[in-house]
Amino acid sequence: MADINSEPIGGVGPALRNADERPLTDRDARLITVVELIFFAYRDFTREADAVLAEFGLGRAHHRVLHFVSRNPGLRVADLLDILKITKQSLARVLKELLDEGWIAQQTGKLDRRERLLRVTDRGAALAARLDQLQAKRVRGALSACGAESEALIRKFLFSMISLDERSRVEALLPEYAKNDTDR
Repeated sequence: MADINSEPIGGVGPALRNADERPLTDRDARLITVVELIFFAYRDFTREADAVLAEFGLGRAHHRVLHFVSRNPGLRVADLLDILKITKQSLARVLKELLDEGWIAQQTGKLDRRERLLRVTDRGAALAARLDQLQAKRVRGALSACGAESEALIRKFLFSMISLDERSRVEALLPEYAKNDTDR
């Protein structure tokens, strides 16, 4: 266990150590800082959307479902499960609330009556757009602070964070990414 009186890295908490109790190298410490920056960025990226969602008694799980259904009208429930990587049970609770409150509508498939196809209602589309605008504003500000030339690198970094076996699925969901990022 790390000595809590050890010299902290970056002035926060005890010195960071590897699993075998060796102090982290400078490179390891820089990577941990990137991890922490991702945590803080995600916290602030979701903060304003969380406040809007709370007005309606909704949370982040509702937001993710609403976002992907809004971006993919007619999305099959099975495909949504695959996108979100959550259990049927978790999705069922969230989806029921969104259906019951009129944010999302569901219909059976035309070819396969077992399929459940999802789309946002007008109410759901308005909320999804409001949330997208809030988060796009934050991203626009961050990209502007980094400089226009950094956007491609940032997009490449984020895409590279996705598991190798998931990248083609994500790329299929993001045709604009594939079109704009030919330098991969």
